[in-house]
Amino acid sequence: MKALLLENIHPEAERVLASRGFEVQTHSTALGADELVQALDGVDYLGIRSTTDVTADVIAQAPSLRAIGAFCIGTNQIDLDAAAEAGIAAFNAPYSNTRSVVELAIAEIISMARRLTEKNANMHAGLWEKTATGSHEVRGRTLGIVGYGNIGAQLSVLAEALGMRVLFYDIADRLPLGNARRVDTLEELLKQSETVSVHVDGRVENTNLFGAREFALMPRRALFLNLCRGHIVDHEALHDALASGHIAGAAIDVFPQEPKKRDAHFVSKLQGMPNVILTPHVGGSTLEAQVDIGRYVAGKLADYEQTGSTSMSVNFPDIAAGPFQAHRIVHLHRNVPGVLASLNSIFASSDLNIGAQSLATRGQIGYAITDVQGAPQPGMLDELARIDGTLRVRLLG
Repeated sequence: MKALLLENIHPEAERVLASRGFEVQTHSTALGADELVQALDGVDYLGIRSTTDVTADVIAQAPSLRAIGAFCIGTNQIDLDAAAEAGIAAFNAPYSNTRSVVELAIAEIISMARRLTEKNANMHAGLWEKTATGSHEVRGRTLGIVGYGNIGAQLSVLAEALGMRVLFYDIADRLPLGNARRVDTLEELLKQSETVSVHVDGRVENTNLFGAREFALMPRRALFLNLCRGHIVDHEALHDALASGHIAGAAIDVFPQEPKKRDAHFVSKLQGMPNVILTPHVGGSTLEAQVDIGRYVAGKLADYEQTGSTSMSVNFPDIAAGPFQAHRIVHLHRNVPGVLASLNSIFASSDLNIGAQSLATRGQIGYAITDVQGAPQPGMLDELARIDGTLRVRLLG
C-alpha cells in the first residue's frame, strides 16, 4: 500500500505506517487541487492536516484512494459525502490535541487579563510602565464557553480550577462538568460572560456566528477568544468592537483565509492592534499533540487497510473489527434492502461458511464485514461487486 502524507505531518505517522507495511511518501506543505490530483496517482492512503482541500472533484480523479486521514480535529476540508460515495473512509483525531488547545486558551485568557502583550511590547520599546491599571485576576470572573465538546469541556475544568465561574452554550445536550452551568441561548451566555471562548465545529451554518450584534451583547471591556474555525467570526465587526473599546482584548488563532504554506505572507484586519493576540493556527501544535495525532490517525488508516475496522470513522458506519483467522470480505454499499441476503447467497453458492459477520449502517451507507472459512473462488469478488448498490468490496487475508 502506498501512503502520501502532506503538510509536515509528524514523523511518528510515517514510522507507524512503515512498520505496518506501507510505502510512505511525505510532502512538507499543502497542495492545491491540480497538484493534489497529480500526487494521488497510484496512492491508496492520504494524510492531510487542515489546509489541503479534498473536494469532490479531487476525489473523482483519485480512483485508487481508499482512505483519508485528517491529522487534526476538523474534517470540513474533506467532502465527506463524496468520499463515502466513492468508497473512501475518512478518519480524524478528535481527542489528541485537546489539551494543547485548552492550555493555549488558558494562557491567552491570563495574558489578556493581565495585559501581558502590551507590557511586553512596552518593555522591548524601553518603556517602564509599572501599573495595575487595566490588569485583573481571572479568579472570580465569568467564562462563557460556546461549544461544550471535547475542548470546551476540558477548558471548563481548568478554568474552574483557576477560580472562574463557567457558563456554556451548546446546541447538543451536554453533561456539565464540575460546577459549570448550561444556559439556554447564546444571547444569555454573551450577556453574562466577561470572557467568551468559542469551540464550535466548522459546519457552514456557523459562518459569522459572531458579528456586530453578538459583540454588542457582551459586557463592555469583555475578552474574546477564537481557537476553532476562522469563518465563524466577522473580523470587520471584531475590529470595530476592539477599536471602540467595547471589547477589551481578543485572541485569534484561526482566520477566514489562511496561507497554504509556512512562511507565506499573512494579512489581517486585526494586525497592529496592541490588545489582540494573533497566532498562526497553532492551537494544537505542540510536539506532544503532534506525536499523539501522528500515532493515532496512522493507526486508524493501518487498521482499516489490514482489518477493515472503521472505528471512529467520520463518514463510514462504525465497526470495530479485530484480527481474523483466514479470509475477511469487507463490503461497502448503499443502505438498501436485500444487500446482506445477496452477500450471503453468494457465499453459500461458493461453499464458504460464515465464521463471523457484522453489519452497520450510517445514513445512506451500509458496511458489512464477513469472516469466511474456506478459500474464496476466482471471480467471487467480481460477483460481489455486481450486487446492486455496491460501492466497494475488498478481500483481506
